[in-house]
Amino acid sequence: MFSQEIHDLATEVLEEARARHLMIATAESCTGGLISGALTEIAGSSDVVDRGFVTYSNEAKNQMLGVSAESLTRFGAVSEAVAKEMAFGALANSRADASVAVTGIAGPGGGSTDKPVGLVYIGVASQGCMPRAIKCQFGDIGRTQIRTATVITALTELLVEIRG
Repeated sequence: MFSQEIHDLATEVLEEARARHLMIATAESCTGGLISGALTEIAGSSDVVDRGFVTYSNEAKNQMLGVSAESLTRFGAVSEAVAKEMAFGALANSRADASVAVTGIAGPGGGSTDKPVGLVYIGVASQGCMPRAIKCQFGDIGRTQIRTATVITALTELLVEIRG
């Protein structure tokens, strides 16, 4: 179902989390559950993956993850601030020790000059640390390719976070 690269990255994330006795949560907007899907595609992942939140709407981001209405209004759903709040909210609303969150514009429409198609923010957080976010500009390479690139980058960033 997933590419070999995604399967290998997800396996590595699970192995690292397992070795450190950590639980993982995901909070996804533009990927719609693909990150948690990649992790749970692997047998035995239930000892590491606590839960995944698919928060496609602003209302879901606010209700399920506690993303502030002020951040959503001031910065927009596709922003560094919201990615960080999503990652923090995934931790706060789960038993997880580390989380990854994604929010972006996968296209083909919906972009603007300030926020073009292919813009994605990935937030990561772990217990006791401030959340961080990275900005990715994948370009208008197609919806499937943007979502795939987001999953790969998110799993890579989660691996970095787990390794400390």
